[in-house]
Amino acid sequence: MTEALVTGEKVHLIAYNSEEVVHINSVLEEAGIAMENVDFFISPNDDYWVRDNGPIFVNNVQGELVVLDWGFNGWGGDTPYELCDEIPAFVGVELGLPVVDLNAMVLEGGAFEIDGAGSMMATRSSITGNDRNPGLTESEIEGYMTQNLGITNFIWLDGQFGGQEDITDQHIDGFLKFQGDNTIVTMTAADLNYWYVSASDRNIIFNATNASGEPYNYVYLPLTQYPVTTTWGQPLGFRCSYANYYVANTVVLVPNYDDPMDAVANEMIQELYPNREVVGINSRNIVLYGGMIHCVTQQQPVPAHTLGVTNFQLELHRGELIQVLDLSGRIVGTPVKGIIYLWVYSSGRVVKAISE
Repeated sequence: MTEALVTGEKVHLIAYNSEEVVHINSVLEEAGIAMENVDFFISPNDDYWVRDNGPIFVNNVQGELVVLDWGFNGWGGDTPYELCDEIPAFVGVELGLPVVDLNAMVLEGGAFEIDGAGSMMATRSSITGNDRNPGLTESEIEGYMTQNLGITNFIWLDGQFGGQEDITDQHIDGFLKFQGDNTIVTMTAADLNYWYVSASDRNIIFNATNASGEPYNYVYLPLTQYPVTTTWGQPLGFRCSYANYYVANTVVLVPNYDDPMDAVANEMIQELYPNREVVGINSRNIVLYGGMIHCVTQQQPVPAHTLGVTNFQLELHRGELIQVLDLSGRIVGTPVKGIIYLWVYSSGRVVKAISE
């Protein structure tokens, strides 16, 4: 993962202590990976699922990058968590960024998926349950997410309360992802059923509408053809998902499993992100412990106020408007007022602008 990422961005690694820094350095250097874009934050931690226990970065209304420090309780008290609960505030201090204390609400990064235009899809079982937020109503939870994540269109699935198959209580990032504000990347109904997504939740997924009231387009990734086995031959007993991929600046990291469906999923995801290179990451061992690529990564955006934004005026630019991209490079169907986009013209010009 580090080898693929360093070509297009900096890679920040959280290490337990200085001895681990030495170890990680030696592993990367022996693999011939350039270290100029790699740095370390040293902090004791309980586990490596930084999507869930790490900082969530947002730009506030002034365009300043801030760290949201949501509460973390080990996926409802299922694992040790006290050290990991300190990671978001620690990273914020290390980076010199303001930290917003939201510990009054437990929220894991893999528990919600947003389309960048006001819509969110999530399972109640991983957010609103008594093991996460017993003192908050669903309305109060939505209020937190509207104020701090800009969500206005809540698409709730019931999820899987008390299931034995998934310690996360069915995080959304295991089986669904938004691509822009008009496409849902998920699985077929049969594969979602295999993934323990209920019939009622499948019905919600396939009939969802975005914040503008428009239905989504759908892309159906496969599951692996065969149950996955670790590299040392331990059978996991289940087929695995490709939806848990990570979109970076120049690459998309996709979980692979040494399975015939790897090539199929990689090609489908490559079509979704033509301006990035899909890189398959062997996830046969990490999935044994409950997660995949998206689960061990967390993006840090560029502060909005550094982008040199100007108001968009179509009549000032020559050339036909070809497409509008969000700042992750994803094609946007309908720009939303007040959001920053990249406007691409046939003249070859790209303009960063706030949609009016």
